[in-house]
Amino acid sequence: MAKLTYHEQKDIENIKRLRQLMKELPPFCVDFFRGIEPQTSTRTRIAYAYDLRIFFDFLRRNNSEIKKMGTDIPLSVLEQLTVTDLEEYMEYLKCHPSELNEDVFNTERGIMRKVSSLKSFYNYFYRNQRIEKNPASLVRLPKLHEKEIIRLEIDEVARLLDEVEEGTKLTEKQKLYHERTKVRDLALLSLLLGTGIRVSECVGLNRNDVDLDECGIHVIRKGGKESIVYFSDEVRDVLENYMEQRDMTDAFPGHEDALFLSMQRKRMNVRSVENLVKKYAKLVTPLKKITPHKLRSTYGTNLYRETGDIYLVASVLGHNDVNTTRKHYAAQEDERKRSARNVVKLREE
Repeated sequence: MAKLTYHEQKDIENIKRLRQLMKELPPFCVDFFRGIEPQTSTRTRIAYAYDLRIFFDFLRRNNSEIKKMGTDIPLSVLEQLTVTDLEEYMEYLKCHPSELNEDVFNTERGIMRKVSSLKSFYNYFYRNQRIEKNPASLVRLPKLHEKEIIRLEIDEVARLLDEVEEGTKLTEKQKLYHERTKVRDLALLSLLLGTGIRVSECVGLNRNDVDLDECGIHVIRKGGKESIVYFSDEVRDVLENYMEQRDMTDAFPGHEDALFLSMQRKRMNVRSVENLVKKYAKLVTPLKKITPHKLRSTYGTNLYRETGDIYLVASVLGHNDVNTTRKHYAAQEDERKRSARNVVKLREE
């Protein structure tokens, strides 16, 4: 039997989790998840399941008759709801209780995602003529206020990597671990900053995904698309240094292929990389909330500044739609437009 890749293992875990979540939803929801499976990833379907669980919890909390039904809510309930009911749900999303009865707050983007999930849910049953009314189609999505894109400046990138290498600002306890992990940490953060790959793509890398001669890595993108991403000579040098160390490390059984290993000699996970980035970034830029995704934004910004090619940036970052890229780097695009105002001459001076 062929050995499963990291991404295949994650898919299996997600499928099992999704099956558990669907037990908490009305039976007709199974049809929805089966219908969207060909166009969505397992992670996306899990996100839908969490969003729908909140929606049906809202209905049970606000309607005594629906509460009595438990999970046996009929499909007909969907078309009995009004636009006002769904607007009340949007208000509920601003602050609602969790499973542990702790308050959960949603930002504008969080509310928009959950309402978008609900619209997709309604659209599926309306399109398949399972319901005759679609009140969700009449609900307006909340207006989003543009938020500033947080990224590291060039000098901050240099200071971050210096801190990873030297660890001068770490506590005495942290310095003990630092001696054992600094080569790995420098390689990992240099790779994130030097390629713009997603943190999920990074932790999914295997040793044989790295080609030091060609200065490239083989990554599995969102949706399962495979791609080759190239890195600089600077990144190659720190990766080569780490891989020499990695070759001498005996990984925990089942994790032999993993490129980046934890202290327990297991494949690093997304959370551990997030904590790693947070630890070093706080020492260098305490006022900025830096995450692995902010390192991705940093790379995208620097690449666009250097090349001015939005299509290249979209391709390297793995965006399916260049408009997604343009939206994220609109400020840089405006800056380039302003700087080009005197480039075209109408008459020779």
